[in-house]
This record gives sequence, structure tokens and C-alpha cells, in this order.
Amino acid sequence: MNEKLKLTFCGGANSVTGANFLLESDKFKILVDCGLEQGDPNAGEINRRPFIFDPAAIDVLLVTHAHTDHLGRIPKLVKDGFKGRIISTIETKELAPLMLEDSVKLLNQEAERNGVLPIYEMPDVQKTISLWQSIPYHQQTEILPGFSVYLKDAGHVLGSAMIELTHNGKKIVFTGDLGNSPSPLLKDTEAITDADYLLMESVYGDRNHESATLRRDKLEDVIEETVKRNGVLVIPTFSLEKAQIIIYELNNLVEQGRISVVPVYIDSPLAIKITEIYKRHPQNFNDVARAAVERGDDLFNFPKLHFTSTSEESKAILGTPNPKIVIAGSGMSTGGRIQHHEINYLSDPKNTLLFIGYQAAGSVGRQIEDGARSINLLGQNVQIKAQIAKIDGFSSHKDSEHLIEFVENTADTVKKIFVVMGESKSALFLVQRLRDYLGLQAYHPREGESVMLEF
Repeated sequence: MNEKLKLTFCGGANSVTGANFLLESDKFKILVDCGLEQGDPNAGEINRRPFIFDPAAIDVLLVTHAHTDHLGRIPKLVKDGFKGRIISTIETKELAPLMLEDSVKLLNQEAERNGVLPIYEMPDVQKTISLWQSIPYHQQTEILPGFSVYLKDAGHVLGSAMIELTHNGKKIVFTGDLGNSPSPLLKDTEAITDADYLLMESVYGDRNHESATLRRDKLEDVIEETVKRNGVLVIPTFSLEKAQIIIYELNNLVEQGRISVVPVYIDSPLAIKITEIYKRHPQNFNDVARAAVERGDDLFNFPKLHFTSTSEESKAILGTPNPKIVIAGSGMSTGGRIQHHEINYLSDPKNTLLFIGYQAAGSVGRQIEDGARSINLLGQNVQIKAQIAKIDGFSSHKDSEHLIEFVENTADTVKKIFVVMGESKSALFLVQRLRDYLGLQAYHPREGESVMLEF
């Protein structure tokens, strides 16, 4: 018997961040992801808004992965009445408390600056974690009568999953974020071959990355050029995945003798804690990385690497001699320790600021990337005289060509594709390519729009 299910794009439809999708029948309501809007100057106001659905009416929340733009609003959901089950992979459940505790600190700082109450606090995080359950990859699990879930590896970050949700013999797949395979560390994104409906990301839907070889060559060049100038290489990075990839790549470059051995500071307490979790899950690594671990190689350690956890250690970096490399969060320069380093180092032409991740429209990082010659950081006007570099190849997202290849695997079965989690320019470009190259029904929905699906 055919049944109509309603899919609502509650967040993340017309932006990269804030993923939030609702699938509902007459009896059940299933939410997929509940993330914070990030990067946008109006993100704080957007995150404070009431949900467009009743949180108390949601039965199950499925979480694709541990990035804050996919889970950072869950404690607000709980605070506003959600009492259902939260389900993710084992690794995402392990990472979630760290990511949410970090969000509490940042949201409290933001609330204090704006003279408002934070959208949630630690008791809400603790209640959130008490509702959290995990299931492993590749295990068919009934989550509600008539609804089963199967998780496949998305290859994006540790524990990232594509959610295959089956009902009445038909399948809708929520991709979450899709990894830039082959990753230096993680296994490749698994194939989807039998989806009836597909809701997919499009961060890089309109452009392609450099190859793995080229990105390493570029990193080597940026490091060596900065060292020759006796400067400081500053790298804004996301604490989850990006930090671990860059440590691993630096480890390889040092072991191969390709770069000068200079002090490297990982100046992010969150990245340091997450790196320890990565070390506990080598089963998620690709064959090359896993073989190195089995040989006894520590993938996240090399000479002159320093993990600076305390604020005192962070402040002391300024007094250490050049040349050096400083890696700190946040990845879009919207907060965290990176802003202090940018204040200290951006005005010196000997130094380099290197972007290795996506910079959302409106973020501090995007303004610098787009050529701003000065920027306001923590109330200070900072002149930008440092060299600005960018390497797209270190992205943890698939590029345009590989997104098309991913969809091609299920082209024979998929009826409709909803292209979300990207700027509209990127999403619409991908929509057109899916229509032109594969002849598929691809669509870029509006935020808050609902569509009816036949199951």
C-alpha cells in the first residue's frame, strides 16, 4: 500500500551549515541532524529562533556526524521539549560530548557579548547525552514500527555516516557530508546503489579540488617559502578531521625529509582531545594508515610537534622564535584561539595565513579569502599584510566531479534528488549537472519548504 511521507527542509537547505531535515508520516516524526548555523553574521540570531516544528513531537533524531553544523543545536531541541531517542554511529556518540561542551563555551561567550542568555547550557548537554544511543555501521536496525535504518561510511570524518532509511520497501538516503576520497586517513565513501530518494550535500557542487599529490606539493611549498622568510605559518583549522589530517600530512612530510623541521603548535584543546579519540579507532582508517599503525608508527607525532592545551601555553607561542607553524581553531576564524594569532601575525608580510577548509559566506575567513586588507578581530582593526594562501585539496568534502560519480551509482533507481547543504550557487550548479549529465530529477529546495514523497 502506497503511503505519503512529508519531507521538510527545516535548515541547511540554502546554506552550508545548520543541517535539519524532518521526515514524517501520520504516526511518526523522524528528524535528521540538528546543527548550528555557522559563519553567517546573523548566525546567532538564526540559532535562537524557535524550531518550525514541535520538538516534543519528534520520535527519533538521526545524526550523520559530529560536526557542530550537524549536531550543535540538539541541546536546544532537548531544552525545548524533545524526549525521543538520538541515534548515531558509535564514534559520533563518542565525539558528541566534546563537540557540544565546546559549543557551550562559544555560545556563552557570544551571549555575553550580545547581552542575552545562551541558547543552551551544560545541563542541556548532559540531558542530550543521556538520550543518545549508537548503532554500528552495516547493521539493519528498526528504529520505529515500519522504519529501519542502515548506516554506511561517508568517509567525511571519524564516524560519519550516510543514513539509509527504509519504509514500505522504499529507501531515502541522507548523505550528511560526503568525504573527499581518497582521504589521507579514512576509508573511502561507500557506494549508494538502490536509493529511491536522495538528499545530498553540495558544498563544492560547482568546483573541483586539486589532486592529493598537488595538495601535498602546495603544502610543502607554502611551508618552505614561509620558513625562508623566517615567518610564521598560521593555519585556521576545524578541530574534527581537518586538524588530524594536517598533523598526519605534516608527519609524512617530516618523515620523508620534504620540509624543514620547525616547531609546530596544535593550539586547540578540542583538536587535541579529538586526536586521542582518532587514535582509539584505527579500524576506521584506510589500508595505508592502518598498516602504518600496525607497524607501530604514531601517525600524530613527529619532532618539534607541540600540543598546547592551556591558555598559558597558547600565549607563550608568541614568544617562541620564528620560523614556526601555528594550527588553531576555529576553521573559519569566527572565534577561538586562531583570532589571537591572526591579531599577532596578520600584519607582518613575512607571515602566511593558509586556508585549508571551506570559508562560509560572511565569515571572517571568507572576508580575508576574498581579499580584505583589514579585518576587525576582537574589537581590533588588524591590517592584513601577510601572504594569504589556500589549498582546496585538503577539503573533507567531495568536489563537483566526485559528487556526480557518487550519484551515478544509484542513477538507475533514484526518483528524486534534493540538493542541499551548500550555497545556492553551488547547489544550483550541481542540480543542473545532475539533470544534464545523468538525466535525473534534481531539485534545490528552499528553506522551510515541504515536499510529499511516495513510499
